[in-house]
Amino acid sequence: MVLDMGDERQSGLERLCVGAEPALSGAGGGGDAIIAAPTFPGIERIEARFAGQGFEPHRHDTYAIGVTLSGVQTFRYRGEQRFSLPGNILVLHPDELHDGGAGSEEGLRYRMLYLEPSLLTPYLDEGRAPLPFVRQPILNDDALQASLLDALESLDRGLDDLFVADLLGDIARGLMRHAGQPAKPIGALARRQMQMARDYLIAHADRAVSSAELEAITGLDRFALARHFRACFATSPHRFLLMRRLERARQMIDPGRMDQGASLAAIAAASGFADQSHFNRHFKKAYGMTPGRWANLVETRPATPSMQLSAGR
Repeated sequence: MVLDMGDERQSGLERLCVGAEPALSGAGGGGDAIIAAPTFPGIERIEARFAGQGFEPHRHDTYAIGVTLSGVQTFRYRGEQRFSLPGNILVLHPDELHDGGAGSEEGLRYRMLYLEPSLLTPYLDEGRAPLPFVRQPILNDDALQASLLDALESLDRGLDDLFVADLLGDIARGLMRHAGQPAKPIGALARRQMQMARDYLIAHADRAVSSAELEAITGLDRFALARHFRACFATSPHRFLLMRRLERARQMIDPGRMDQGASLAAIAAASGFADQSHFNRHFKKAYGMTPGRWANLVETRPATPSMQLSAGR
């Protein structure tokens, strides 16, 4: 845990905290709130405030990389209870079960970036290296923190392509610095096959996709397919498809984009779930709260001009 931060690093964190204070007006009861920034393909950014337990155990298929702003952030991850202090970097790997909330009476504030693993691939030894796995979820890394603060400072602004390219390179290098021994490199053919499978799943996310379909597209049996898919995207084909459905449903739930009068039952049906109960169960497993609580807490920021330059760079 970080107890003593350098002046430059501390000033960057203070700038973020000061700018964040008015953002959380308390969308939900008890001062709990989630502010969602304008999205960029494959990247989501939020700021969250919780007075107690925020999320129940859940897992998603993205990297969750962020910074604790104030309070003590506690979560259970890979069999241990963890504690993050202001300035600490958090790195949660895709498909790893975790919960989250405040670890003190002061409450908790943090900002988080959710990153689709495929975006990192081109920055990992030109696409040859596997996804980095960082076993220690709480890090002290000045360079990585500076990059994250740049990306998380202005949640009311969209992200620019050039900014994102720079950010992804910084994140890839940061994760590789803290990752363990890399696994066996993934061949170019296998990556192309997995990209085909991924694209097919996205295109058909509104229905069930069979193993036979993916086998026909990739030319691999289901066992090799599952192994290579997880190596490339840190999750299984089935879970990747399920998360695309939940992502679509969550976009419909977000107050800033929710169709007026749309019910959760209608959203469940439109997203390919059997019924509302089926939808609720999977939503909670993926996001750590029910769709109803998410709708009560979240506030989506309207987009303003993209972040082309950051004062921190």
